[in-house]
Amino acid sequence: MSDIKNLTLLGAASTSYTYEEPASNQLETFDYQSSATQAVGFITSEFTSLCPKTGQPDFARIEIVYVPRRRGIESKSLKLYLFRYRNHGAFHEDCISKILRDVVEAIEPWYIKVIGDFTPRGGIAIKPVSVFYAPTANRNEIDTTIRNYHQATFNR
Repeated sequence: MSDIKNLTLLGAASTSYTYEEPASNQLETFDYQSSATQAVGFITSEFTSLCPKTGQPDFARIEIVYVPRRRGIESKSLKLYLFRYRNHGAFHEDCISKILRDVVEAIEPWYIKVIGDFTPRGGIAIKPVSVFYAPTANRNEIDTTIRNYHQATFNR
């Protein structure tokens, strides 16, 4: 059975949506139970942030794929964390890099990739990708796991 004692957002009677500075401590985690190498993916098409120069909103589809080590990310806390970018002024590349850094700090995965597929502005789409491998990770094993994840999700 999963360890749920530290989860406060999932199943809460009410949900508070705040748009303050996103930070890694807003991500709730749980002990990862599986001993097998597994990839976990999250996708949202409702990500918004603000241009730091103009204050105009930017919209994106965000995909996060990670190979957990000891901790997993609770999905509702991830959703609330990502909502905090709504009033956060940063370039697309900086948002994606910050998401990666915050998730790495929260769960210390073997591997993580964060992809931002931003809506075009002025005819140019921006698609930043940030990737992290733990220094002691078995890259061959992880790359096989990620390949299998992508094959399984695209060949349904």
